[in-house]
Amino acid sequence: MALIINDDCTACDACVEECPNEAIRAGDPIYVIDSMKCTECVGAFDEPQCRLVCPADCIPDDPNYRESNDELMTKYQNLHG
Repeated sequence: MALIINDDCTACDACVEECPNEAIRAGDPIYVIDSMKCTECVGAFDEPQCRLVCPADCIPDDPNYRESNDELMTKYQNLHG
């Protein structure tokens, strides 16, 4: 499944650099995650890097995008060739 940034976001920018898929961008007023690019870091890391660096702890699972690890890996491979 993809991740989502909730309203607790402080727009600190810490998560943007950590995303291996460039799925996070500044929104108004909080940052947003592109669910078509988010693989929860499957294929690149063992756990979502955005969550590790987020000081506001505001990045839960997105209930609208449920994907298996295999589906996330396929998405990652499609994004990175």
